[in-house]
Amino acid sequence: MSHPGTTVHQVTSLPSRGKAAARPTARSARPGYTCSECGWTAAKWAGRCGECQAWGTVVEDITAGSGPRTVATSPTRTPARPIGDIDVEPARARPTGVGELDRVLGGGLVPGAVVLIAGEPGVGKSTLLLDVAGRLGRMPGARVLYITGEESAGQVRLRAERIGAVAPGLLLAAETDLGTVLGHLEAESPTMLVVDSVQTIASALVDGAPGGVSQVREVAAALIAAAKERDIPALLVGHVTKDGSVAGPRTLEHLVDVVCSFEGERHSRLRMVRATKNRYGPTDEVGCFDLNENGIVELADPSGLFLSQTHRQVAGTCVTVTLEGRRPLAVEVQALVVPSLLTNPRRTTSGVDASRLAMVLAVLQRRAGVPLADRDVYVSTVGGARLVEPAADLGIALAIASGTADLPLADHLVAFGEVGLAGELRPVVGLARRLGEARRLGFTRAVVPSGSVAAGEVPDGLTLLAVRDLAHALDLAHQARVPDPAQPLP
Repeated sequence: MSHPGTTVHQVTSLPSRGKAAARPTARSARPGYTCSECGWTAAKWAGRCGECQAWGTVVEDITAGSGPRTVATSPTRTPARPIGDIDVEPARARPTGVGELDRVLGGGLVPGAVVLIAGEPGVGKSTLLLDVAGRLGRMPGARVLYITGEESAGQVRLRAERIGAVAPGLLLAAETDLGTVLGHLEAESPTMLVVDSVQTIASALVDGAPGGVSQVREVAAALIAAAKERDIPALLVGHVTKDGSVAGPRTLEHLVDVVCSFEGERHSRLRMVRATKNRYGPTDEVGCFDLNENGIVELADPSGLFLSQTHRQVAGTCVTVTLEGRRPLAVEVQALVVPSLLTNPRRTTSGVDASRLAMVLAVLQRRAGVPLADRDVYVSTVGGARLVEPAADLGIALAIASGTADLPLADHLVAFGEVGLAGELRPVVGLARRLGEARRLGFTRAVVPSGSVAAGEVPDGLTLLAVRDLAHALDLAHQARVPDPAQPLP
Protein backbone atom coordinates (compact mmCIF):
# COMPACT_ATOMS: atom_id res chain seq x y z
CA MET A 1 0.00 0.00 0.00
CA SER A 2 1.36 3.40 -0.90
CA HIS A 3 1.10 6.52 1.18
CA PRO A 4 -0.38 9.74 -0.20
CA GLY A 5 2.15 12.09 -1.77
CA THR A 6 4.56 9.42 -2.63
CA THR A 7 5.49 8.45 -6.12
CA VAL A 8 5.51 4.82 -6.97
CA HIS A 9 8.21 3.68 -9.38
CA GLN A 10 7.53 0.37 -11.06
CA VAL A 11 10.66 -1.67 -11.20
CA THR A 12 10.92 -4.43 -13.74
CA SER A 13 13.10 -7.20 -12.53
CA LEU A 14 15.90 -8.42 -14.82
CA PRO A 15 16.03 -12.07 -15.73
CA SER A 16 18.35 -14.18 -13.72
CA ARG A 17 20.57 -14.71 -16.78
CA GLY A 18 20.79 -11.00 -17.64
CA LYS A 19 24.53 -10.80 -17.08
CA ALA A 20 25.14 -13.96 -19.04
CA ALA A 21 23.05 -12.66 -21.94
CA ALA A 22 25.13 -9.48 -22.05
CA ARG A 23 28.22 -11.47 -22.94
CA PRO A 24 29.14 -11.72 -26.63
CA THR A 25 27.96 -14.90 -28.30
CA ALA A 26 31.11 -15.22 -30.40
CA ARG A 27 34.64 -14.68 -29.33
CA SER A 28 36.27 -11.70 -31.02
CA ALA A 29 39.12 -12.50 -33.34
CA ARG A 30 42.48 -12.20 -31.71
CA PRO A 31 45.66 -11.93 -33.73
CA GLY A 32 47.84 -15.01 -34.01
CA TYR A 33 51.36 -15.37 -35.33
CA THR A 34 52.52 -17.54 -38.20
CA CYS A 35 55.95 -18.35 -39.58
CA SER A 36 56.25 -17.20 -43.18
CA GLU A 37 58.77 -19.97 -43.92
CA CYS A 38 57.09 -23.15 -42.67
CA GLY A 39 53.59 -22.10 -41.53
CA TRP A 40 54.14 -22.73 -37.79
CA THR A 41 51.54 -20.91 -35.68
CA ALA A 42 51.71 -19.55 -32.15
CA ALA A 43 49.54 -17.44 -29.85
CA LYS A 44 52.42 -15.09 -28.94
CA TRP A 45 55.06 -13.46 -31.04
CA ALA A 46 58.53 -14.99 -31.03
CA GLY A 47 61.71 -13.86 -32.69
CA ARG A 48 62.58 -17.41 -33.71
CA CYS A 49 60.30 -20.00 -35.26
CA GLY A 50 59.73 -22.99 -33.03
CA GLU A 51 59.52 -25.38 -36.00
CA CYS A 52 62.16 -24.40 -38.59
CA GLN A 53 64.31 -22.30 -36.19
CA ALA A 54 64.40 -19.37 -38.61
CA TRP A 55 64.88 -15.87 -37.18
CA GLY A 56 62.58 -12.96 -37.98
CA THR A 57 59.99 -14.98 -39.91
CA VAL A 58 57.13 -14.96 -37.36
CA VAL A 59 54.55 -12.40 -38.49
CA GLU A 60 51.07 -11.45 -37.34
CA ASP A 61 48.16 -13.35 -38.85
CA ILE A 62 44.84 -12.00 -37.65
CA THR A 63 42.87 -14.79 -39.31
CA ALA A 64 44.59 -17.40 -37.17
CA GLY A 65 42.73 -16.41 -33.98
CA SER A 66 39.23 -16.19 -35.47
CA GLY A 67 36.55 -18.35 -33.94
CA PRO A 68 35.02 -21.45 -35.51
CA ARG A 69 32.83 -21.00 -38.55
CA THR A 70 29.56 -22.82 -39.10
CA VAL A 71 28.51 -23.58 -42.64
CA ALA A 72 24.93 -24.50 -43.45
CA THR A 73 24.37 -27.78 -45.22
CA SER A 74 23.85 -27.25 -48.96
CA PRO A 75 22.21 -29.65 -51.40
CA THR A 76 24.53 -31.85 -53.43
CA ARG A 77 25.07 -30.91 -57.05
CA THR A 78 25.66 -34.47 -58.25
CA PRO A 79 24.53 -37.62 -56.47
CA ALA A 80 27.02 -40.27 -55.39
CA ARG A 81 27.50 -43.05 -57.94
CA PRO A 82 29.18 -46.46 -57.90
CA ILE A 83 32.87 -46.17 -58.63
CA GLY A 84 32.54 -48.45 -61.64
CA ASP A 85 30.18 -45.95 -63.31
CA ILE A 86 32.61 -43.02 -63.10
CA ASP A 87 33.89 -41.81 -66.48
CA VAL A 88 37.69 -41.57 -66.43
CA GLU A 89 38.19 -39.87 -69.79
CA PRO A 90 37.80 -36.30 -68.44
CA ALA A 91 40.49 -37.05 -65.84
CA ARG A 92 43.17 -38.17 -68.29
CA ALA A 93 46.26 -36.02 -68.82
CA ARG A 94 46.55 -33.82 -71.91
CA PRO A 95 50.04 -33.29 -73.37
CA THR A 96 51.44 -29.77 -73.18
CA GLY A 97 53.64 -30.06 -76.25
CA VAL A 98 56.82 -30.00 -74.13
CA GLY A 99 57.95 -33.60 -73.78
CA GLU A 100 60.28 -33.04 -70.83
CA LEU A 101 57.56 -31.29 -68.82
CA ASP A 102 55.05 -34.01 -69.70
CA ARG A 103 57.55 -36.59 -68.41
CA VAL A 104 57.63 -34.88 -65.02
CA LEU A 105 53.87 -34.28 -64.81
CA GLY A 106 53.05 -37.87 -65.69
CA GLY A 107 51.86 -37.42 -69.27
CA GLY A 108 50.59 -33.83 -69.26
CA LEU A 109 48.08 -31.59 -67.52
CA VAL A 110 44.97 -33.06 -65.93
CA PRO A 111 41.80 -30.91 -66.14
CA GLY A 112 41.26 -29.19 -62.81
CA ALA A 113 44.81 -29.86 -61.64
CA VAL A 114 46.78 -27.06 -59.96
CA VAL A 115 50.54 -27.16 -60.54
CA LEU A 116 52.95 -25.06 -58.47
CA ILE A 117 56.35 -24.43 -60.08
CA ALA A 118 58.91 -22.97 -57.68
CA GLY A 119 62.47 -21.85 -58.31
CA GLU A 120 65.04 -19.16 -57.73
CA PRO A 121 64.80 -15.79 -59.53
CA GLY A 122 66.15 -15.90 -63.08
CA VAL A 123 66.15 -19.70 -63.38
CA GLY A 124 63.61 -19.65 -66.24
CA LYS A 125 60.19 -20.33 -64.67
CA SER A 126 58.37 -17.57 -66.56
CA THR A 127 60.09 -18.48 -69.83
CA LEU A 128 59.06 -22.14 -69.54
CA LEU A 129 55.43 -21.38 -68.69
CA LEU A 130 55.18 -18.76 -71.43
CA ASP A 131 56.47 -21.34 -73.90
CA VAL A 132 53.88 -23.87 -72.68
CA ALA A 133 51.11 -21.25 -72.87
CA GLY A 134 52.15 -20.34 -76.42
CA ARG A 135 52.10 -23.97 -77.56
CA LEU A 136 48.66 -24.60 -76.08
CA GLY A 137 47.39 -21.27 -77.43
CA ARG A 138 47.96 -22.49 -81.01
CA MET A 139 45.59 -25.42 -80.59
CA PRO A 140 42.11 -25.03 -82.12
CA GLY A 141 39.61 -23.66 -79.63
CA ALA A 142 42.19 -23.11 -76.88
CA ARG A 143 42.11 -19.98 -74.72
CA VAL A 144 45.02 -19.65 -72.30
CA LEU A 145 44.79 -16.83 -69.74
CA TYR A 146 48.24 -15.63 -68.63
CA ILE A 147 48.19 -13.38 -65.55
CA THR A 148 51.45 -11.52 -64.93
CA GLY A 149 51.93 -9.72 -61.64
CA GLU A 150 55.68 -9.14 -61.80
CA GLU A 151 56.07 -7.65 -65.28
CA SER A 152 54.06 -5.41 -67.56
CA ALA A 153 52.11 -6.80 -70.47
CA GLY A 154 54.58 -5.21 -72.90
CA GLN A 155 57.56 -6.95 -71.30
CA VAL A 156 55.84 -10.31 -71.52
CA ARG A 157 54.97 -9.64 -75.17
CA LEU A 158 58.63 -8.94 -75.96
CA ARG A 159 59.69 -12.21 -74.34
CA ALA A 160 56.97 -14.08 -76.20
CA GLU A 161 58.26 -12.70 -79.52
CA ARG A 162 61.82 -13.69 -78.63
CA ILE A 163 60.95 -17.30 -77.83
CA GLY A 164 58.24 -17.66 -80.47
CA ALA A 165 55.29 -17.94 -78.07
CA VAL A 166 52.92 -15.42 -79.70
CA ALA A 167 49.70 -17.35 -80.33
CA PRO A 168 46.12 -16.29 -81.18
CA GLY A 169 44.70 -18.22 -78.24
CA LEU A 170 47.04 -16.69 -75.62
CA LEU A 171 45.34 -13.96 -73.56
CA LEU A 172 47.56 -11.69 -71.46
CA ALA A 173 46.62 -9.51 -68.48
CA ALA A 174 48.82 -7.66 -65.99
CA GLU A 175 46.93 -7.74 -62.68
CA THR A 176 47.78 -7.94 -58.98
CA ASP A 177 44.27 -7.88 -57.47
CA LEU A 178 42.63 -11.22 -56.77
CA GLY A 179 39.13 -9.94 -57.48
CA THR A 180 40.19 -8.65 -60.89
CA VAL A 181 41.87 -11.97 -61.71
CA LEU A 182 38.68 -13.85 -60.85
CA GLY A 183 36.79 -11.34 -62.99
CA HIS A 184 39.01 -12.19 -65.96
CA LEU A 185 38.21 -15.86 -65.40
CA GLU A 186 34.48 -15.11 -65.50
CA ALA A 187 34.74 -12.94 -68.61
CA GLU A 188 37.13 -15.02 -70.72
CA SER A 189 36.26 -18.64 -69.67
CA PRO A 190 39.78 -19.89 -70.53
CA THR A 191 40.83 -23.49 -71.01
CA MET A 192 43.99 -22.99 -68.91
CA LEU A 193 45.22 -20.45 -66.36
CA VAL A 194 48.80 -19.31 -65.72
CA VAL A 195 49.58 -17.00 -62.75
CA ASP A 196 53.05 -15.47 -62.46
CA SER A 197 53.37 -15.34 -59.56
CA VAL A 198 51.11 -16.30 -56.67
CA GLN A 199 53.10 -14.10 -54.25
CA THR A 200 52.31 -10.93 -56.22
CA ILE A 201 48.52 -11.33 -56.16
CA ALA A 202 46.68 -9.83 -53.18
CA SER A 203 43.07 -9.80 -51.97
CA ALA A 204 41.46 -6.56 -50.81
CA LEU A 205 39.45 -8.48 -48.21
CA VAL A 206 42.51 -9.78 -46.36
CA ASP A 207 44.92 -7.66 -44.36
CA GLY A 208 48.63 -7.89 -45.00
CA ALA A 209 51.08 -7.16 -47.76
CA PRO A 210 51.23 -9.27 -50.95
CA GLY A 211 53.30 -12.38 -50.35
CA GLY A 212 52.38 -12.60 -46.67
CA VAL A 213 51.06 -15.72 -45.05
CA SER A 214 47.42 -14.60 -45.01
CA GLN A 215 47.51 -13.26 -48.55
CA VAL A 216 49.20 -16.32 -50.07
CA ARG A 217 46.78 -18.65 -48.32
CA GLU A 218 43.72 -16.71 -49.49
CA VAL A 219 44.95 -16.21 -53.07
CA ALA A 220 45.93 -19.86 -53.48
CA ALA A 221 42.64 -21.11 -52.05
CA ALA A 222 40.62 -18.84 -54.36
CA LEU A 223 42.56 -19.79 -57.49
CA ILE A 224 42.40 -23.51 -56.67
CA ALA A 225 38.65 -23.28 -56.07
CA ALA A 226 38.17 -21.47 -59.39
CA ALA A 227 40.23 -24.05 -61.29
CA LYS A 228 38.35 -26.96 -59.74
CA GLU A 229 34.96 -25.36 -60.38
CA ARG A 230 35.71 -24.67 -64.07
CA ASP A 231 37.65 -27.93 -64.51
CA ILE A 232 40.66 -26.19 -66.07
CA PRO A 233 44.36 -26.75 -65.30
CA ALA A 234 46.17 -23.94 -63.49
CA LEU A 235 49.90 -23.29 -63.40
CA LEU A 236 51.12 -21.16 -60.50
CA VAL A 237 54.62 -19.70 -60.21
CA GLY A 238 56.02 -19.65 -56.67
CA HIS A 239 59.06 -18.08 -55.08
CA VAL A 240 61.57 -19.99 -52.95
CA THR A 241 63.35 -19.15 -49.73
CA LYS A 242 67.10 -18.93 -49.24
CA ASP A 243 67.31 -22.67 -48.53
CA GLY A 244 65.44 -23.59 -51.73
CA SER A 245 62.04 -24.51 -50.23
CA VAL A 246 58.73 -23.07 -51.44
CA ALA A 247 58.05 -19.65 -49.90
CA GLY A 248 54.82 -19.05 -48.03
CA PRO A 249 52.86 -21.23 -45.61
CA ARG A 250 53.38 -24.98 -45.71
CA THR A 251 49.66 -25.41 -46.41
CA LEU A 252 50.29 -24.05 -49.92
CA GLU A 253 52.08 -27.26 -50.89
CA HIS A 254 49.27 -29.37 -49.44
CA LEU A 255 46.55 -27.48 -51.32
CA VAL A 256 47.98 -27.85 -54.83
CA ASP A 257 48.05 -31.12 -56.75
CA VAL A 258 51.60 -30.99 -58.14
CA VAL A 259 54.70 -29.26 -56.80
CA CYS A 260 57.60 -28.93 -59.25
CA SER A 261 61.04 -27.62 -58.38
CA PHE A 262 62.91 -25.71 -61.09
CA GLU A 263 66.64 -26.08 -60.49
CA GLY A 264 69.76 -24.83 -62.23
CA GLU A 265 73.01 -22.99 -61.67
CA ARG A 266 72.99 -19.34 -62.67
CA HIS A 267 76.18 -19.76 -64.74
CA SER A 268 75.06 -22.98 -66.42
CA ARG A 269 72.66 -23.49 -69.31
CA LEU A 270 71.22 -26.70 -67.89
CA ARG A 271 67.87 -26.49 -66.11
CA MET A 272 66.10 -29.39 -64.39
CA VAL A 273 62.47 -29.74 -63.38
CA ARG A 274 61.63 -32.39 -60.82
CA ALA A 275 58.32 -33.13 -59.09
CA THR A 276 58.44 -33.24 -55.29
CA LYS A 277 54.69 -33.95 -55.08
CA ASN A 278 52.49 -35.38 -57.82
CA ARG A 279 48.97 -36.73 -57.36
CA TYR A 280 48.77 -37.83 -61.00
CA GLY A 281 52.18 -39.28 -61.76
CA PRO A 282 55.61 -40.28 -60.49
CA THR A 283 57.89 -38.14 -58.34
CA ASP A 284 61.17 -39.67 -59.53
CA GLU A 285 61.23 -38.20 -63.04
CA VAL A 286 63.42 -35.28 -64.10
CA GLY A 287 62.99 -33.00 -67.11
CA CYS A 288 66.09 -31.38 -68.62
CA PHE A 289 66.12 -28.07 -70.48
CA ASP A 290 68.67 -25.82 -72.13
CA LEU A 291 68.23 -22.10 -71.34
CA ASN A 292 69.75 -19.90 -74.05
CA GLU A 293 69.19 -16.52 -75.67
CA ASN A 294 66.38 -17.94 -77.84
CA GLY A 295 64.39 -19.27 -74.89
CA ILE A 296 64.25 -22.63 -73.23
CA VAL A 297 64.67 -25.86 -75.21
CA GLU A 298 63.99 -29.36 -73.94
CA LEU A 299 66.89 -31.81 -73.87
CA ALA A 300 65.91 -35.38 -74.58
CA ASP A 301 69.57 -36.49 -74.35
CA PRO A 302 71.49 -34.19 -71.96
CA SER A 303 74.44 -36.53 -71.27
CA GLY A 304 76.67 -34.78 -73.80
CA LEU A 305 76.61 -31.59 -71.72
CA PHE A 306 78.58 -33.23 -68.90
CA LEU A 307 81.40 -34.79 -70.93
CA SER A 308 84.49 -32.97 -72.16
CA GLN A 309 85.15 -32.83 -75.87
CA THR A 310 88.81 -33.85 -75.69
CA HIS A 311 89.76 -36.92 -77.74
CA ARG A 312 92.68 -38.05 -75.59
CA GLN A 313 92.64 -39.47 -72.09
CA VAL A 314 93.96 -37.04 -69.48
CA ALA A 315 95.20 -37.88 -66.00
CA GLY A 316 92.74 -36.97 -63.25
CA THR A 317 89.51 -37.61 -65.17
CA CYS A 318 86.92 -40.33 -64.79
CA VAL A 319 83.35 -40.73 -66.06
CA THR A 320 80.52 -41.95 -63.85
CA VAL A 321 76.80 -42.41 -64.48
CA THR A 322 74.39 -40.80 -62.04
CA LEU A 323 70.63 -41.24 -61.84
CA GLU A 324 68.42 -38.14 -61.87
CA GLY A 325 65.12 -39.72 -60.99
CA ARG A 326 64.95 -42.67 -63.38
CA ARG A 327 67.10 -40.98 -66.03
CA PRO A 328 70.79 -41.95 -66.24
CA LEU A 329 73.24 -39.12 -66.94
CA ALA A 330 76.93 -39.60 -67.72
CA VAL A 331 79.05 -37.05 -65.84
CA GLU A 332 82.78 -36.52 -66.11
CA VAL A 333 84.69 -35.84 -62.87
CA GLN A 334 87.96 -33.91 -63.05
CA ALA A 335 90.51 -33.84 -60.23
CA LEU A 336 93.69 -31.80 -59.92
CA VAL A 337 96.18 -32.85 -57.22
CA VAL A 338 99.23 -30.62 -56.65
CA PRO A 339 101.81 -30.27 -53.84
CA SER A 340 100.68 -27.85 -51.14
CA LEU A 341 102.70 -25.15 -49.41
CA LEU A 342 100.08 -24.66 -46.72
CA THR A 343 99.82 -26.28 -43.32
CA ASN A 344 96.23 -27.23 -44.10
CA PRO A 345 95.99 -28.29 -47.77
CA ARG A 346 93.13 -26.93 -49.83
CA ARG A 347 90.05 -29.02 -50.57
CA THR A 348 88.02 -27.20 -53.24
CA THR A 349 84.94 -28.65 -54.93
CA SER A 350 82.52 -27.61 -57.67
CA GLY A 351 79.48 -29.81 -58.24
CA VAL A 352 80.58 -32.33 -55.59
CA ASP A 353 79.58 -32.39 -51.93
CA ALA A 354 82.52 -31.21 -49.81
CA SER A 355 81.82 -33.58 -46.90
CA ARG A 356 81.54 -36.53 -49.27
CA LEU A 357 84.87 -35.59 -50.86
CA ALA A 358 86.55 -35.40 -47.44
CA MET A 359 85.41 -38.96 -46.67
CA VAL A 360 86.66 -40.28 -50.04
CA LEU A 361 90.05 -38.61 -49.50
CA ALA A 362 90.38 -40.19 -46.05
CA VAL A 363 89.54 -43.66 -47.40
CA LEU A 364 91.97 -43.23 -50.30
CA GLN A 365 94.85 -42.37 -48.00
CA ARG A 366 94.12 -44.90 -45.27
CA ARG A 367 92.88 -47.92 -47.26
CA ALA A 368 94.52 -47.49 -50.68
CA GLY A 369 97.79 -45.80 -49.68
CA VAL A 370 97.32 -42.71 -51.88
CA PRO A 371 99.45 -39.84 -50.42
CA LEU A 372 97.17 -36.82 -50.00
CA ALA A 373 98.09 -35.30 -46.65
CA ASP A 374 100.43 -32.66 -48.12
CA ARG A 375 98.62 -31.98 -51.41
CA ASP A 376 95.91 -29.61 -52.57
CA VAL A 377 92.93 -31.34 -54.15
CA TYR A 378 90.54 -29.65 -56.57
CA VAL A 379 87.53 -31.66 -57.77
CA SER A 380 84.99 -30.43 -60.30
CA THR A 381 82.34 -31.72 -62.69
CA VAL A 382 81.99 -30.82 -66.36
CA GLY A 383 79.04 -28.71 -67.47
CA GLY A 384 77.86 -27.66 -64.02
CA ALA A 385 76.41 -31.06 -63.08
CA ARG A 386 75.91 -31.92 -59.41
CA LEU A 387 76.88 -35.30 -57.96
CA VAL A 388 74.96 -35.94 -54.76
CA GLU A 389 74.35 -39.70 -54.73
CA PRO A 390 76.86 -42.15 -53.16
CA ALA A 391 77.16 -44.09 -56.45
CA ALA A 392 79.59 -41.41 -57.68
CA ASP A 393 82.14 -42.18 -54.92
CA LEU A 394 84.16 -44.62 -57.03
CA GLY A 395 84.39 -42.26 -60.00
CA ILE A 396 85.59 -39.44 -57.73
CA ALA A 397 88.15 -41.74 -56.07
CA LEU A 398 89.54 -42.97 -59.40
CA ALA A 399 89.85 -39.42 -60.72
CA ILE A 400 91.77 -38.32 -57.61
CA ALA A 401 94.06 -41.36 -57.68
CA SER A 402 94.72 -40.81 -61.39
CA GLY A 403 95.58 -37.16 -60.78
CA THR A 404 97.87 -38.03 -57.88
CA ALA A 405 99.85 -40.57 -59.91
CA ASP A 406 99.64 -38.39 -63.06
CA LEU A 407 98.63 -41.54 -64.95
CA PRO A 408 95.47 -41.57 -67.12
CA LEU A 409 92.89 -44.27 -66.64
CA ALA A 410 91.99 -46.74 -69.36
CA ASP A 411 90.25 -45.42 -72.46
CA HIS A 412 86.44 -45.63 -72.67
CA LEU A 413 86.16 -46.53 -68.97
CA VAL A 414 83.26 -45.68 -66.67
CA ALA A 415 82.98 -46.38 -62.93
CA PHE A 416 80.25 -46.27 -60.29
CA GLY A 417 80.00 -47.64 -56.77
CA GLU A 418 79.61 -46.48 -53.17
CA VAL A 419 82.81 -46.39 -51.11
CA GLY A 420 82.61 -47.46 -47.48
CA LEU A 421 84.88 -46.36 -44.64
CA ALA A 422 86.57 -49.76 -44.62
CA GLY A 423 87.44 -49.35 -48.30
CA GLU A 424 84.80 -51.80 -49.50
CA LEU A 425 82.60 -51.09 -52.50
CA ARG A 426 78.85 -51.38 -52.09
CA PRO A 427 76.31 -52.05 -54.87
CA VAL A 428 74.27 -49.20 -56.30
CA VAL A 429 70.65 -49.02 -57.44
CA GLY A 430 69.66 -48.88 -61.09
CA LEU A 431 72.84 -50.58 -62.30
CA ALA A 432 71.22 -51.91 -65.48
CA ARG A 433 70.17 -48.41 -66.55
CA ARG A 434 73.65 -47.06 -65.82
CA LEU A 435 75.31 -49.78 -67.88
CA GLY A 436 72.91 -49.24 -70.76
CA GLU A 437 73.60 -45.50 -70.84
CA ALA A 438 77.36 -46.07 -70.69
CA ARG A 439 77.27 -48.47 -73.62
CA ARG A 440 75.04 -46.13 -75.63
CA LEU A 441 77.64 -43.39 -75.27
CA GLY A 442 80.43 -45.66 -76.51
CA PHE A 443 82.09 -46.83 -73.29
CA THR A 444 83.53 -50.34 -73.43
CA ARG A 445 84.71 -50.93 -69.83
CA ALA A 446 82.84 -50.46 -66.55
CA VAL A 447 84.27 -50.75 -63.04
CA VAL A 448 81.48 -52.03 -60.76
CA PRO A 449 81.29 -53.60 -57.28
CA SER A 450 81.52 -57.38 -57.18
CA GLY A 451 78.26 -59.30 -57.12
CA SER A 452 76.11 -56.34 -58.14
CA VAL A 453 75.31 -57.42 -61.72
CA ALA A 454 72.83 -60.17 -62.50
CA ALA A 455 72.94 -62.35 -65.57
CA GLY A 456 71.55 -60.67 -68.66
CA GLU A 457 72.04 -57.09 -67.40
CA VAL A 458 75.33 -56.48 -69.23
CA PRO A 459 74.88 -54.85 -72.66
CA ASP A 460 76.71 -56.31 -75.62
CA GLY A 461 80.15 -54.80 -76.17
CA LEU A 462 80.65 -53.75 -72.53
CA THR A 463 83.32 -55.45 -70.42
CA LEU A 464 82.78 -55.48 -66.67
CA LEU A 465 85.66 -55.07 -64.21
CA ALA A 466 84.23 -56.42 -60.96
CA VAL A 467 86.17 -55.15 -57.91
CA ARG A 468 86.02 -56.01 -54.22
CA ASP A 469 87.43 -52.86 -52.64
CA LEU A 470 88.95 -49.51 -53.51
CA ALA A 471 92.54 -50.77 -53.80
CA HIS A 472 91.42 -53.50 -56.20
CA ALA A 473 89.56 -50.89 -58.28
CA LEU A 474 92.68 -48.73 -58.60
CA ASP A 475 94.75 -51.70 -59.82
CA LEU A 476 92.21 -52.84 -62.42
CA ALA A 477 91.55 -49.33 -63.71
CA HIS A 478 95.22 -48.87 -64.59
CA GLN A 479 95.82 -52.46 -65.74
CA ALA A 480 92.95 -52.16 -68.21
CA ARG A 481 95.13 -49.90 -70.33
CA VAL A 482 96.97 -53.02 -71.54
CA PRO A 483 94.72 -55.55 -73.39
CA ASP A 484 94.46 -58.93 -71.70
CA PRO A 485 94.92 -61.82 -74.21
CA ALA A 486 92.81 -64.15 -72.07
CA GLN A 487 89.84 -61.72 -72.20
CA PRO A 488 89.93 -59.72 -75.45
CA LEU A 489 88.31 -56.35 -75.42
CA PRO A 490 85.63 -55.62 -78.01
